[in-house]
Amino acid sequence: MSEQHQQHESGNKYLIDRAENLSKEDKAYLEQYADKLSRTTLTAKWINKVGEQEDHDGQTLATRNHDVIKHWAEERDGTPATVPGTEHDGHPGVLRFNFPGYGGKSLKEVSWADWFKTFDDRKLTFLFQQKLKNGHQSNFFMVDSPFREHD
Repeated sequence: MSEQHQQHESGNKYLIDRAENLSKEDKAYLEQYADKLSRTTLTAKWINKVGEQEDHDGQTLATRNHDVIKHWAEERDGTPATVPGTEHDGHPGVLRFNFPGYGGKSLKEVSWADWFKTFDDRKLTFLFQQKLKNGHQSNFFMVDSPFREHD
């Protein structure tokens, strides 16, 4: 293993140690994919069940928990969706949520079962905010994948 690769792995281990509220499963996931996930995923506060909250407005949160994701989306009247034309072998492509009033006309709604199957098959992490820094509800989310390049 090259010295540069060892430094990168060591740095990612340090980042994982900064992540908050990790379940045993989440920690194992982060350790397995540490060199393939974004810095944001490695340092976020992890939410493991509905009702857990951010420490401050604007904080980036992470989860792989279906109940947390569904609850977050439904609080915002969001429905599971995908971007048409990005499907793979009949499975949803780019995962999104259709939020009323936010221009989701170009999205294709899918079932929760299909959305979560795709999420799990791709070993994705859901990054999100509960509130913006100004205290208003946030619709910000993104998914992180251990199978794509990061800066």
